[in-house]
Amino acid sequence: MSAALAIEGPAAPPRDNGELVFAEPWEGRAFGMAVTLHDSGAFAWDRFQAALINRIKAWEDHHEPGECYSYYRCWLAALEDVLADSGMVAADETTERAGVLAARPAGHDHDHGHGHGHGHGHGHGHGHDHGHD
Repeated sequence: MSAALAIEGPAAPPRDNGELVFAEPWEGRAFGMAVTLHDSGAFAWDRFQAALINRIKAWEDHHEPGECYSYYRCWLAALEDVLADSGMVAADETTERAGVLAARPAGHDHDHGHGHGHGHGHGHGHGHDHGHD
């Protein structure tokens, strides 16, 4: 089991019937990016989990009235923290890349299963990134 799936308590990823739930396509990309970086040895998972817990607590303690909670915004901020701490990536570079991911149009990540036999009429050209491993 992936270390990300073993997170319990307030830092646990949103689930529905045990399955991970992503409200927007960028959330799934953020999740996959953290897991891939961890699997490649970029950082220890306990460091990421501690950073995630800190970011969630910081949001709870300091968010603006009426601001909606976003687990995956905390997730991205925690990823930024561990990457900046490790010296792999400058914090502003991570923020910029995360912003690009979040801003990509919903149609870019069309929901068609795993890209097999999705037929005609989607209006998407070939050669774009489906985000599949």
